This record gives sequence, structure tokens and C-alpha cells, in this order.
Amino acid sequence: MPHQILTAHPKKISFIFGALSVLALPPYYCLPLLFITISGLFYLINKSDSPKQAFSRGYWFGFGFFGLGFSWIGNALLVEGGIVSWLYPLVPLVSGAFFGLFIGFPTLLTHIIKGFWGRFISFPAFWVLFEWIRSFIFTGFPWNLLGSTLSFSPLLIQTVALGGTYLLSLLVLYLSLSPQIYLHRRNKIHLIGSMFFFCLLSGFILTYGYIRLQSYQPSSLSDYQIRIVQPSISQNQKWNRQTLEQNFQQYIDMSRLPSASPLSLTVWGETASPFPLDLEPSRQQQITSAAPNGGYLAVGSISYRLNPDGSYNPLNTMFLFDSQGRIQAQYSKSHLVPFGEYIPFRRWLPSAVRPFTKVIADFATGHGPETFYLNNLPSFGVAICYEIIFPHQIIDKTEPPSVLLNLTNDGWYGKSSGPYQHFEATRLRAVEEGITIIRAANSGISGIFSPTGILSGEIGLHQQGISDTYLSHPLSIPTFYKIYGNKIPLFIILILAICGITASIYSTKEAKSF
Repeated sequence: MPHQILTAHPKKISFIFGALSVLALPPYYCLPLLFITISGLFYLINKSDSPKQAFSRGYWFGFGFFGLGFSWIGNALLVEGGIVSWLYPLVPLVSGAFFGLFIGFPTLLTHIIKGFWGRFISFPAFWVLFEWIRSFIFTGFPWNLLGSTLSFSPLLIQTVALGGTYLLSLLVLYLSLSPQIYLHRRNKIHLIGSMFFFCLLSGFILTYGYIRLQSYQPSSLSDYQIRIVQPSISQNQKWNRQTLEQNFQQYIDMSRLPSASPLSLTVWGETASPFPLDLEPSRQQQITSAAPNGGYLAVGSISYRLNPDGSYNPLNTMFLFDSQGRIQAQYSKSHLVPFGEYIPFRRWLPSAVRPFTKVIADFATGHGPETFYLNNLPSFGVAICYEIIFPHQIIDKTEPPSVLLNLTNDGWYGKSSGPYQHFEATRLRAVEEGITIIRAANSGISGIFSPTGILSGEIGLHQQGISDTYLSHPLSIPTFYKIYGNKIPLFIILILAICGITASIYSTKEAKSF
């Protein structure tokens, strides 16, 4: 009966499996569903009559997974309203239609491999290969990597220090496929094999996580106390001309609240200042009182770059001020959001479409990750909002910082899954790089992640408040992923693909011998 149900309507079932898999992601974490959905997709691949059919089933799985998983993006269109709000229903359709390819191609390649064991070994490898491709093709969008399904527990995510979130995705996929070992033959030996395989992988994840968490037990916190300011200003009020002054003053007033002990740094969120601070000296003086005495103030702001033709392009910038209001460091976002901060191929768009694109500014790009060194602060880098989702791209590799400031604003997306998923991506980057990350949101979720992903000083989703937290000490040795980056997961993928092909050749020869 299950076989008949699955094979009678494979595209619809694949779509349902993909949509249900979203519930395993933050903030839901319904992990047992993956035993049904991922295993179900693998079963449908095995029962496909051709690579084309396997591709179709994987594509519809991806359509459901990414269409529903990225649907929160449409909330940003409702904030702007008017000319773009009508596009809201298109977001899940376009997301599913395009990103579904990143599941379709892995299932096609899996079907080319012959035999159960060849496919069992190679399917997770092909899936994660396309997760990696998704991180850079068309500027990249590595959101909702499957490894993020375990991000609710620091114990379960420590393996990303070895091979990044891509390695964790591999482990999640193999764990999800473990029932297939039993279902392949349905006898006692395969039942034991299925249970042993599951226990082996989960035991590795738990044991390594426990050892790493125990090995990083700083005897005390550092001397650096950080204040995060989250005013939780709604997005439709953030750029309202009538409330700009009030919003700006709210940041200042919250920053000036007394602290139990001296502060080293106060951090505001992305574009916290609606005024270009480098061009308005009066505003610099206005925020002087918000900077800690003898410390610094990090402020997200718009700045402008003069072009050779006399025009200006905005930049999404972080300014670091000292207590005298002088700019001591400056960083501009280099990885921009497509269709949010720029329009790809704008100049080649049809003239009928261009009026719709005028609501989106054409931001200029910064120069990439940089490490800053200032008195009375640990060395630090900066990643603004969207930049934090890119594994192994958030810090300067030649001079790695001790701390990363992540200024963000998730007010665009309301009370949806998006802000939670963005927040958990930050946790994964902290463990991958073995670095403390200070996350300050205008509206969203703020807090400080230790190098092992343990959260402190949290300010919840769209809550207003300040958080004063001491930084933990940095790791004594860098993580493997920090040193080798994606070479480790890609090497593992290559080995698994070779093993899958070898198993396929062996099973083909064995079948011919009979």
C-alpha cells in the first residue's frame, strides 16, 4: 500500500515531502519528519524509471522545500506596499521554481548511479555539493543549509568546526536515510545495520560535541563588556520622515542607560542612523553621549560614494566612533542582497519593467572582510546582515579577528521564520570560525555567540531592550574549518562520490553474473 501511494502520484508526494521538510528547520526543529521526507524522496529516486523522472521528483521536492522555506521573503514587499506588494504571491513560486533545481540535479545524478548502495552513498554527497554551489552561483544564497536543523543545540553542531555546515548537512542526510537500510531488505540483519548506522553517526556527533564543549571552558570572562541596543523600531516607522529624529534619539537614550560596570563597546544595528554620519558633523556630536566613556560606539549607517560622473551611490556602512565622536574605523557591506540592495542586470532589463525597479536603490559594494585593531578592544571584523549567511566568507583570512560584529535588521520580515533562520546561521558561523560574534539587530534577535555557539545576552525577536555582556576568551587554536575552509567537505564529497560509483560498478557486475 505505501508503495502504491508513493508511486501513484510521485510529483505531488515529492512536493508534500519537500514542504514538510521545512518544519525541520529553525524555528520548528521537527527532526523526525526527515526520516519520512528524505527517505521518501530517496525511495522515489530508486523507483524512477529514468534520470529525467528522478530529476522531476527531486525538482518538485525542492519546489516545496524552497518555495515554503523562503516564503518569508515576501513580507518585505508588504512593508513597502504600493507598487511592489502585488508581487507577494510570486515569491514562493519564483523561489520554488528556481531553487528546486538544486534538489533536482542531485536526484538526477543519484539515479545515474546504479544499485541501492551506490545511490545510498552518493545521494547525500550530491545534495551537499549543490548546497555548496548554491553558496556562490548568481552571487549565492546559502540559506537553510540542511545542517541548520541541528542548530538548536550547541552540543549537536560542534562538527561544523571540522568541516563547516556542509559536513553537518551530510551527517543529517545520512541519519535521515538510515531507515532505508532496513527497508531495502526488511530482515533482521538490515534492521541491526540500520540501527547501528544511526547510532554510529549520532554517537560521533554527540561525542565530538561533548569533548569540544568540555575542552572550551574559559576560567573567566574577558575584561570587555559589550552593550547591544535593540530598540525594535518597526520597519514602516524606521524611514518615516516624521519619526526619524525620534528613532535616532531613542538609540541615544537607550545607549546612555546606566551599566553595572564600565562598557568597552556599544553596538547599534544595521542602518540604525538614518543620517549619513560621515557627512553630518552635527550628528557625530549628537551621538557622542551614546559612546561609553573611554570606549567606542559601533553604528550602522548609510554613507555615500562619489562616482567619476559626479553621481553618488549609497553604501551600507558601519562607523566606529570613540567617546569624542571621531570615526576610528569604517566598513561597508560588500555582499549585497539581490533585488534588495541592487537589481542584477538592471541596465539590460526591458523598459516596461524598469519603473518597478526604481524603488530599490543601487548600492555600491565595500572592499570585503577586514580586521581592525584599536586600543582597549580585541581585534574585530564586521559582517553586515546578509553577509553572515556565507560560510568561510565572513572574516579576513590573512589576519583573522578575535571578534566579529554582525549588524543586522530583520524588521522587514515580521514574526516569521526568517529572523530565526538568520539568527541560527550566525550561530553556525561562530562555531565554524571559532570566533565570538556580537549580533545587534534594529529589530530581530540580538545576542553574543561564543566560539562554541553558546548564546548570552539574548534580546528576543522584536523585543526592545539593552544587553550588557562580557565577552568570553577566544579559542587557543583555530578550527579546522577556519584553516582549510570548504576543502574538507569537498574532499569528503569527492571520496563519497568515488565510493558510490565503485559500489555502482560492483552491483552492476554482480547483477550480470546472475
